[in-house]
Amino acid sequence: MDYPGNLFVVAAPSGAGKSSLVKALMELDSQVHPSVSHTTRSPRGQEKHGREYFFVSHPEFDAMIEADAFVEWAHVHGQRYGTSKKMIEERMAQGSDVVLEIDYQGALQIKKMYANAVLIFILPPSWEELRSRLERRGEDSPEIIELRLKNAAEELAQAREFDFVIINEVFERALFDLKAIVHAQRLRYLAQRRSRASTFEALHIA
Repeated sequence: MDYPGNLFVVAAPSGAGKSSLVKALMELDSQVHPSVSHTTRSPRGQEKHGREYFFVSHPEFDAMIEADAFVEWAHVHGQRYGTSKKMIEERMAQGSDVVLEIDYQGALQIKKMYANAVLIFILPPSWEELRSRLERRGEDSPEIIELRLKNAAEELAQAREFDFVIINEVFERALFDLKAIVHAQRLRYLAQRRSRASTFEALHIA
């Protein structure tokens, strides 16, 4: 992956605060852009097609799989989610940093395709707080909340496969940690060489 932009992949169990952290990061850093995923589930709350997700039918999703349009796709909570290859690569080629909010299955698939991708896992501070957050957001039935908690046990076990782990106990501290990871990645040798290729050439640095 020799694009000038970086690829950040953020995963977490439902209720850990992944979406809120990524949204706050993008509000603070204009160089970070989202890659909007495709999903077969219905919109929730104020979600809009093309903003939070591209909401597509199962036949449309099948057609995209056949066309090899996804860098990854997975079944999550009974629905399917996929990340567009074209959208990611176009934005990174333009020099933008791309952040993906996906489940751990997709994150590990991304790492196999893009070796320089930075994987970040968001942890809740406790099981009790995770349940409380799911209940407070008021979007799911009790049965769905229990399913999300059951799935969380499997998801949390995958944190060891990620490059960085953030414990979202105090939101402001977790956001600081996320910003620090993004900034540090931009300063890595290979990332600087990709984004500032002309400077390296002028200084005769291979």
